Amino acid sequence: MLVCFLPIQLCVCVRRIGRLNAPFACCWASGGWWSGAECSATILRTCCLSCLLGDVRVRSQAGFEPERRGSHPYLSIDFQTLHSRAEYSGAATGRKIRRLFSFQRHLHSIRLPQGTSYSTPLHILDEDYTGQAKCMLEKVGSWNFDIFLFDRLTNGNSLVTLTFHLLNRFGLIELFQLDMVKLRRFLVLVQDDYHSQNPYHNAVHAADVTQAMYCYLKEPKLSRSLTSCDILLGLLAAATHDLDHPGVNQPFLIKTDHYLAALYRNSSVLENHHWRSAVGLLRETELFFHLPADDWLNMERQLGSLILATDISRQNEYLSKFRTHLDQEDLCLGSAGDRHFVLQMALKCADICNPCRPWELSKQWSEKVTEEFFHQGEIEKQHKLEVSPLCDNQANTIGNIQIGFMTYVVEPLFAEWARFSDTRLSQTMLGHLGLNKASWSGLQTGSMDESDLEEPASRTSPQGSQES
Repeated sequence: MLVCFLPIQLCVCVRRIGRLNAPFACCWASGGWWSGAECSATILRTCCLSCLLGDVRVRSQAGFEPERRGSHPYLSIDFQTLHSRAEYSGAATGRKIRRLFSFQRHLHSIRLPQGTSYSTPLHILDEDYTGQAKCMLEKVGSWNFDIFLFDRLTNGNSLVTLTFHLLNRFGLIELFQLDMVKLRRFLVLVQDDYHSQNPYHNAVHAADVTQAMYCYLKEPKLSRSLTSCDILLGLLAAATHDLDHPGVNQPFLIKTDHYLAALYRNSSVLENHHWRSAVGLLRETELFFHLPADDWLNMERQLGSLILATDISRQNEYLSKFRTHLDQEDLCLGSAGDRHFVLQMALKCADICNPCRPWELSKQWSEKVTEEFFHQGEIEKQHKLEVSPLCDNQANTIGNIQIGFMTYVVEPLFAEWARFSDTRLSQTMLGHLGLNKASWSGLQTGSMDESDLEEPASRTSPQGSQES
């Protein structure tokens, strides 16, 4: 194999990048086989770049190290292979190779013609579908925005299309002089680094959170006070907040002795990984490198602070702080610190806003997140691990999981958000939340069936945030 001529450190690095065996991965690129010289040069360039990026997938605090392994049988199995469902196994290998290697993605992205305009679609679509997607974007500020339909109309590119549109809508591309090719490449890499096999934590969820964030940014209190930098960070944080999510939760990573848990000392493991991965892609694409170094470094830190706020285990901490500010009426949106805190709360709301969507959308998200929970539970049972709460399909149902989540997590947060921003959108969200909770309760008790739920959902269709 050609890889035999490479230093062993590079082989380890490539394996860490691709989560695949180095001999196979090093020689495969874009559907063909590379020459030894091309392979060696590209791998060397990739490894050097990875050292600079600080991406946690290829870096630890001590430099390049093999993944931490323990005695548990789970740890001897490739994480991606274990997580993937059987039906994906045949075609998934090729997709993973194409998706996970940053040097392949780089070769693909640099083929984009220089000076590509926004009017040119990144992916070739049927004109009818493209037209319908553009029509949907005209109402992107509606709380009834159907992200599932939009994802189908954009051929699975909802995150790229939506985020680019919103950045352009706010005039941020021109204001920050963002290179169009670099921006498109960054968004494509972000979308590709979400795992499409995850039922819930995938690029469609990220697009949905980004659309919700846009609705919040257009609320009067925020739109009057947020700076352009605040808006840019809010949208980028929403788009990247679950980047490279493995489809399992933090306790799972800790009890399986995953190297990310060790790297972040069992604290906000996934959130640290998400924002480090986002920073890695920002640096790989050099999206902000034309700005003064202090500025883009500060933006990276603020991006991290926003994404870390989505750690659900710190929910009470943020909620208590928010409630105290509202009780004391001391939030000053003229202060950069207070504006950043409000952005954190807005992102937290956007991240868990599914129960506040209309029933036909909320129900789909509920089913998807429960499917992901139960899949983790099956993995835990298979490897004789203690099954995590909410992950046992024998002890839980979609309904009781959702009712508990709405009661103890969603309602307290959105009640405080309505105190902060008492608008039509806030009342719309609380209205949907109450109806959806009642619907799940009705399904649990058997007092109503699916057909009974369509009519109340159709009767409550306020648009929420309106286009200005």
